[in-house]
Amino acid sequence: MRAARWFAPMIFAAAALAAQAHAAPLAGEAAALHVLNRLAYGPAPGDIERVTRMGVAGYIDSQLYPESLALPAALAERLAGLDTVQRSSGEVLGDFLAVRDMVRDETEDARAMRREVLARITSQTAEARIARAVASPRQLEEVMVDFWFNHFNVFSGKGQVRPLVASYERDAIRPYVFGAFRDMLGATAKHPAMLYYLDNYLSKAGGVNENYARELMELHTLGVDKGYTQKDVTELARMLTGWTFAPRQVVARNETFRFDPKRHDQGEKQWLGRLVKPQGQAEGEYALDVLAVHPATAQHISYKLAQYFVADQPPPALVERMAQTWLASKGDIRSVLKTLFASAEFMAPEAQGAKFKTPYQFVISAARAAYAGAAGGSAAMLPEVKPVMGALDRLGMPLYGCQTPDGYKNTQAAWLNPDALSRRIGYAATLAQGTDAAQLQAALGGSVSARTRDIVAASPPKIRTAMLLGSPDFMQR
Repeated sequence: MRAARWFAPMIFAAAALAAQAHAAPLAGEAAALHVLNRLAYGPAPGDIERVTRMGVAGYIDSQLYPESLALPAALAERLAGLDTVQRSSGEVLGDFLAVRDMVRDETEDARAMRREVLARITSQTAEARIARAVASPRQLEEVMVDFWFNHFNVFSGKGQVRPLVASYERDAIRPYVFGAFRDMLGATAKHPAMLYYLDNYLSKAGGVNENYARELMELHTLGVDKGYTQKDVTELARMLTGWTFAPRQVVARNETFRFDPKRHDQGEKQWLGRLVKPQGQAEGEYALDVLAVHPATAQHISYKLAQYFVADQPPPALVERMAQTWLASKGDIRSVLKTLFASAEFMAPEAQGAKFKTPYQFVISAARAAYAGAAGGSAAMLPEVKPVMGALDRLGMPLYGCQTPDGYKNTQAAWLNPDALSRRIGYAATLAQGTDAAQLQAALGGSVSARTRDIVAASPPKIRTAMLLGSPDFMQR
């Protein structure tokens, strides 16, 4: 790539910049930039001045209680036009099943209709997520949707998950991102996307499927090697037999979950040192109650949150304080986030720029910055979804495309390599077309280092925007 030579000195400086500590405590514009890069997908024009003026504490509080933040009219209008994300699970699944069955009909018309329906489901689901992430003033809400979707990951490429992803995010993730963890745990457990993805809809007495039970303990709650045994996994799977759904009933009545007593293992279970008597669906509900407030769950998810918002290796003392808040609040996510954001560790000078952006964070923050700096400079301008999805595919992080239940990683080790940097620079060069470099640099403010500003200023004008978006400064958050 011809443009890559202009970025070479900056690429090799990325790791050093990531580790560089600032001498002075974070305050003023530096503090505003820090919270915009962590609680939001980077600054849009005017954001740095606005957050500096209102104060970091005020901004954090507004993001933790986003109900009062109205969506821009352009965004609300765009979302309203996406029928896939407005319709029920049953309606979208019905369309999917209808065209899936057309596979028996080999006419070109049937194939064309199938492609059209599948493309509409995929693109509209992605467009809703991307449009919100780029343009919503409720930035922390969008950041938490990304965090929790990865925590409770489902893979859209697996059969019936594809038409259910929009509903899964809308109904099982989004309403609970600041609420009680137990509520989100139950909503994901009962959603047909999760039931199908991890095969629990097939699990029955005499034919127990352990996939969901294992990930429920290992990924969703307790964590790996937290004192439970294979027997505990099997017993939990038995407790969850009969938790299922019937696709035709989803279509006919939008019945997204059903407990089938005929499929349930009615025997006693020994789970985590507890005797569980036969109680039907209540056995699974009891398991979720226990797991949601277990000390290991508090530690596991506090670590993941601190890793996401502070550092790849988060300070143990911070994780412990967050875990104690988790236990005291019975898993209230907003309370745990308050402990995190109020901590000295979160606002420490060395925390600024210490996180390397995932491909999703990079693409969304670039879209926010570039489209806001485009001709006319309107923050309401929204990108076309296909180029963004294509960029995420090329960068190895397709939206809703993680096949494994552990979701995408958010650490530098997972994403920093020469090939990935080259691909990011290529996307920056494409996105830079039509974007004013001076407007972009003004929007990014102090996040652009003096070294980067000097290199950009000495470069040909036509590549300055791409150099800003492809710089090590912009790769960090």
